[in-house]
Amino acid sequence: MTLLRVYVGTYTRREPHVDGKAAGIYVYTLDAETGQLVYQSTATGVVNPSYLTLAPHGDFLYAVNETADGAVSAFAVDAATGDLTFLNRQSSGGHAPCYVSTDASGRFVLAANYVTGNVCVLPVLADGRLAPTSDNQQHHGHGPDPRQDVPHAHCIVPNGHGRFYLSADLGTDQIMVYGLDAAQGKLFPAAPPVQLSPGSGPRHLCFHPHGRIVYVLAELTSHLFVFAYDEDNGALHPQQTISTLPPAHTGPNTGAHVAVSPDSRFLYASNRGHDSIAIYAIAAETGWLALVGHEATQGRTPRHFTMDGHGRYLLVANQDSNTVVVFRRDEVTGGLTAVAPPTPIPTPVCLQLRSGE
Repeated sequence: MTLLRVYVGTYTRREPHVDGKAAGIYVYTLDAETGQLVYQSTATGVVNPSYLTLAPHGDFLYAVNETADGAVSAFAVDAATGDLTFLNRQSSGGHAPCYVSTDASGRFVLAANYVTGNVCVLPVLADGRLAPTSDNQQHHGHGPDPRQDVPHAHCIVPNGHGRFYLSADLGTDQIMVYGLDAAQGKLFPAAPPVQLSPGSGPRHLCFHPHGRIVYVLAELTSHLFVFAYDEDNGALHPQQTISTLPPAHTGPNTGAHVAVSPDSRFLYASNRGHDSIAIYAIAAETGWLALVGHEATQGRTPRHFTMDGHGRYLLVANQDSNTVVVFRRDEVTGGLTAVAPPTPIPTPVCLQLRSGE
């Protein structure tokens, strides 16, 4: 039986923006044949480990601590069981970090601090522990929406080759393009910031697997922006803008997460309010999007989702209904079908997968 380890980042305590109810980072197994989730363990003693990322070889896991005194925590991953052992914690140099990633080599961890609008770099030591920040880049500016009075860095994502890093800032309506000096552990501007539509509020982004297209999800206006991406200099060139909502929807909604299927044929985006996953077919030549439809997430506020490496399953974290739902993905149509009732997990935020035994 092929198993996948599922790591669930959560909120563990009450904050101004959330009523955290969880005990830490939950570890589940996913049966790759049936799609069933089975509880395994919980890494406790960590505060608001909302967003997670795995090191390139899966031997370490890093979690933001989304609190006023923001931090990033490091964990060792047991190769046999997948269980987590706490290693150390370092300040993120800002308030309420909400996103964490690693460079391609696993030598650096990068985090985005939402409240203070800055991104940081933390060197990784040989045993997986984090050193203090080696760099901190402050964003500047604001937008027309009341939520955009100051910068709000919401992600920092490396391209496939790890040469450039894109950071979406919800507060400034910009995508920052950075390079990383690996000798110094310092970020530097690699291309001019990309300005999106005023009030759009870019939140998350992803690269097409071939690396020449970038998809940016706007939280405030529920739009997807498609950019051609220059791998030589990191520059972005606008191509298409498309809504994540059906035309008849009139209620409130905020976009949350976006990802391309492993086969490169479909893109998925989560809607909080409409509580759905929007499904798009990707044009093979241009990377442009055509809406296929929407699938209800069987819960409220789908904060994040992820797919296994073969694209057979898509797992959704419904934050406000305290559930994770496993969908089987149709590789021909891109459609989603739930394989079992929702799994109860308190205030789930982020899901990460790695291969098990």
